[in-house]
Amino acid sequence: MVRNVAGDMAELDPEDFYLLSGVEQGMRFSEWVRRDKLPDYADLTREEVDYRIDRCLDRELIERKTIQYEGYQLTFEGYDALALRTFAERETIDGVGSPLGLGKEGDVYEAQSFRPLALKYHREGYTNFREVNRDREYTADRDHVSWLYTARKAAEREYEAMEELYPDVSVPRPVDHNRHAIVMEKFAGVELSRATLDPEQAVGVLDLILRELAIAHEMGWVHADASEHNVAVAESGITIFDWPQAVSVDHENAGEFLERDVENLMRYFARKYPHEVPRDADTDGIAAAIADGSFESVRAFGEE
Repeated sequence: MVRNVAGDMAELDPEDFYLLSGVEQGMRFSEWVRRDKLPDYADLTREEVDYRIDRCLDRELIERKTIQYEGYQLTFEGYDALALRTFAERETIDGVGSPLGLGKEGDVYEAQSFRPLALKYHREGYTNFREVNRDREYTADRDHVSWLYTARKAAEREYEAMEELYPDVSVPRPVDHNRHAIVMEKFAGVELSRATLDPEQAVGVLDLILRELAIAHEMGWVHADASEHNVAVAESGITIFDWPQAVSVDHENAGEFLERDVENLMRYFARKYPHEVPRDADTDGIAAAIADGSFESVRAFGEE
């Protein structure tokens, strides 16, 4: 698990961030940045680089390798620190609170501000860089030398989708974005996978989710990773979150991704609420209705 670096921020000097930014710049060209290149990248003297390296190593903001040559790489803690500094300079947030959710592809924390916010760090590519780099559409356009690029592109894609969809689709309200991090409005509810609906509510909630996906499709987006794990349910309604894999409806595989989204949701509801969801529902027909704007209810696509 990546450590929350918010508590370290007050201890860091501007020159520490110069070094971190220098390592970040060097990682655009190489997975490990040679020590002799850091004075130019960081705009610091060699003596200052030596001092700042030790400070950042002590705080685990960078890591070092000495095989073949001495090189340095940002850790996710270091990348988090750079994003946090930018949000602080923009006065987007005042601090970071308790974790809301921690996972292999993203960590979410409460963000301190004058209104309830959430801070999400994308973690894609850090531990499984080659796999993510191969499978994600947003990394298909170039050869990558760094997980920083993969995580940043995931955040950019998610923020772009939320900006275009909010408020017409029930997605978190986007507030700010920098590097691999997103600040969004904190939304109500619990994850669908952990919620227990009254049986008579099941089809209504499923229809509501699918109608939101239909609006998103009309606006040009397919979620491409929809499931019970990225829908929140509250008394006020639902919120569909986690949009980094979203694709345009013009994408060559958009239809396939939409069908998969529908299958994931239908499978979950059929398993958890077998007596409420229509049996043998035509998932391909539901996806087609979402795509052409005619979807109204799953009851029209299977036996009661």
